[in-house]
Amino acid sequence: MIKMNKDNLLLFCGIVFFLVLGVSNEVQAFGTVLLFQAEEAETTFWLWQLFGRLHPLAVHFPVSFLILAALLELFTLKDFNHKLRPGITALVWAGAVGAIVAVILGLLLANIEDYGGSMLDIHQWTGIGTALLSIFLLVLMGKTTGSQNAKGVKVFRVALIVTAVAVSVAGHFGASLTHGEEYLTETLPWNEPEFSSKDLDIDLVAFESEGELSEQKQVELVGKVRAVFAHNCYKCHSDAKIKGELRLDTKEFAFEGGESGPVIIPGNAGKSDLVRRIKLPKDHKEAMPSKGKVLSDDEIALISFWIDKGAPWPDAAEDVSVYRVAELAPRRPNLPAPRKDLNQAIDIWVDEYFEEQEIDWRAPVDDKVFLRRIYLDLLGLQPSTEEYDTFIKDSRPDKRALKVRELLDRDDDYATHWLTFWNDALRNDYTGTGYITKGRYAITDWLYSSLRDNKPYDQFVKQLLNPDEKSKGFIEGIRWRGDVNASQVTEMQAAQNVGQVILGLNLKCASCHDSFVSDWKLEEAYAFANIFSDSSLVVSRCDIPTGEKAGTKILWEELGEIDSTANRAEKLEQLANYLVQPANGRLYRTIVNRIWKQLMGRGLVEPADEMDNIPWSQDLLDWLATDFEDEGYDLKELIYKIAISKAYQQPAVAVENPLFLADDDFVFEGAVIRRMTAEQFSDGVSQKIHPIFSEEQMKYNPNELAVSEQSDIGFVRAALVANNGLLKALGRTNREVVMTSRDSQASLLQALELTNGEQLNNTLKEGAVKWKEKYEAGDIIVHEVYRQLLGRDPQQNEFNIAMAVLGESPEPEAIQDLFWAVLLLPEFQLIY
Repeated sequence: MIKMNKDNLLLFCGIVFFLVLGVSNEVQAFGTVLLFQAEEAETTFWLWQLFGRLHPLAVHFPVSFLILAALLELFTLKDFNHKLRPGITALVWAGAVGAIVAVILGLLLANIEDYGGSMLDIHQWTGIGTALLSIFLLVLMGKTTGSQNAKGVKVFRVALIVTAVAVSVAGHFGASLTHGEEYLTETLPWNEPEFSSKDLDIDLVAFESEGELSEQKQVELVGKVRAVFAHNCYKCHSDAKIKGELRLDTKEFAFEGGESGPVIIPGNAGKSDLVRRIKLPKDHKEAMPSKGKVLSDDEIALISFWIDKGAPWPDAAEDVSVYRVAELAPRRPNLPAPRKDLNQAIDIWVDEYFEEQEIDWRAPVDDKVFLRRIYLDLLGLQPSTEEYDTFIKDSRPDKRALKVRELLDRDDDYATHWLTFWNDALRNDYTGTGYITKGRYAITDWLYSSLRDNKPYDQFVKQLLNPDEKSKGFIEGIRWRGDVNASQVTEMQAAQNVGQVILGLNLKCASCHDSFVSDWKLEEAYAFANIFSDSSLVVSRCDIPTGEKAGTKILWEELGEIDSTANRAEKLEQLANYLVQPANGRLYRTIVNRIWKQLMGRGLVEPADEMDNIPWSQDLLDWLATDFEDEGYDLKELIYKIAISKAYQQPAVAVENPLFLADDDFVFEGAVIRRMTAEQFSDGVSQKIHPIFSEEQMKYNPNELAVSEQSDIGFVRAALVANNGLLKALGRTNREVVMTSRDSQASLLQALELTNGEQLNNTLKEGAVKWKEKYEAGDIIVHEVYRQLLGRDPQQNEFNIAMAVLGESPEPEAIQDLFWAVLLLPEFQLIY
């Protein structure tokens, strides 16, 4: 018998409130459904519509109540008649009644509003299942109240947990229906936001100039229209979700229309409901697309023009992609003749581009800027003051090319610097998730040796795809602890990462469902992932197994056929051989684009992981890729040719916002001003002031390799230590996901670390003491700080200000402040 104290009285009142609310809504909603089905009027009575729209509100009650009841039940495992029992009882009653009410309102909403598709079906049936489980739970609870029947108590508890899980699943699919399938999962660290290219190259002049459109022009026109649909409409109007009974992903469904009839009237855009809706203000309830998105004027004009032309949709158009797809095969453009004293191939192609854009060549950067730039880009280090002086005085006309070659020949310094880029891209690290539990394997020895030996890139890729023990870590992925969604099993990780890093291809979307941002289908992603599997994978759509076994295919079948009966090792060997063959031009365009971006700050194609996007110079991209093949896939030779080009030596260009670099209308004028990476900044401090990291912090020592030259730079380089507060603040990633580029924009965290971080503070403090012992006089210290950190002497006003702070015989604290002031200058932090 429960005592009716004050707290229990409140609980009782709460139960009565929810019971009354639930019964009232249940009766009203049930009557609504009956009336709605009986009526055949074109409009819906406003009251029924109001009740239906209460579903999103009502559905939160059973979710919260039942989950809370399950959590509280854990505290009663030792004593079923715990003092929490009245609260659990109240929560179960409220949750069960709320589940029933939510189902009734949900059924009403589904019939009245314009929802449909497979996602609705899943949400609907999981919701109904939850309601039935809730009723069963109430029956069990009635039988176990005050009971000492251990078996009955266990059944009740299991039922409660199952019901809580069921209501969570139903709620998840409801959220997916409302916000999109990836609303929750896109926040996970391995699911980076996807870039959706909208570069549809809409130019109606080419179509308007023709009276009667030829079949080829019809195919091109509807292809562009379908691309607009794909980028803006498929999330609500395709097979995954059918809002308003309207689908726009196929010809048959598009012309059939939705619940209000046809939305496309061929030959009359003015009377087509589709055109009316896409022209409405974004906050209008009938506007398309929904949720505040709007089509551009060009996109609206394109759809209107297409409909006025009779909405042609030839059968041949079904074979044409609605997304831009880059050519797979290599292409060898004919190199134009030398011009304007330009003999280097890269400069000839850039000159053609400059002529089209009406851009004039500027004078190359001076020797000092060039020397610092190539040191940072090629080795991640900075020149010494002596090297600046020697290089500036050198009168040889080819001294820049000679210096580039000299730096590239410093094998260990080169390997250490580029180790950072490849560690990010291949998510290789020294510590982190999976290494202790053998759920992840490091490839550092193999990677460093490959870079130091300048391993040909085709062999580099082959050894990643068909690995031995030293290089297997990339395709083995990370075995995450606990349950992971189907798109993050290690085989699918391998497919996604190989696609992204090596092929410049986004398979993340297609790993869960048919992609919304490309033509790749779920079955194709699984067929590719199956190559990395010991056994046949079962296809899961949105984390729900379909029961279908995946095939085994390479992404482009023209490259070769994978033997589905072969074992994993044999499949990997076939894959490696097929992908590195010269016929796979995409592989080599991807890597030359990445190297170009590392040196120039912006790729020929952007983002560099989306190689189907339009390059700002297709000829230059294709030439670089085929020349790379001709040079034996030599990465150093590729870097050399870019670094000695006049294009690389143009003055750096400032960009107001890094996001502008991804704009469709980007115009190349030269290298982009970049912020130094975390490793470059740290090595600069260690090289010029005092070592930041100790020998004990080194996680990888390349000097232990037999091939090492024992680099004698005199400090531990940042690329060889584990991630820490300083490096993380300056932009090093956690390397649990592949990362092919870093954000070079300054952040608040960076500013706080540079001004208050313990590691940098201690380094500058120790460095100040050493400098005081070495130089003593204030004026000498000022000159040395500027010469070491900036490669120049201080200007008179800079010298006066510094001397006012330091004095003739400065204390270490004043020297430390000067270090800080100069290190924070853009002149030090940026690569010009």
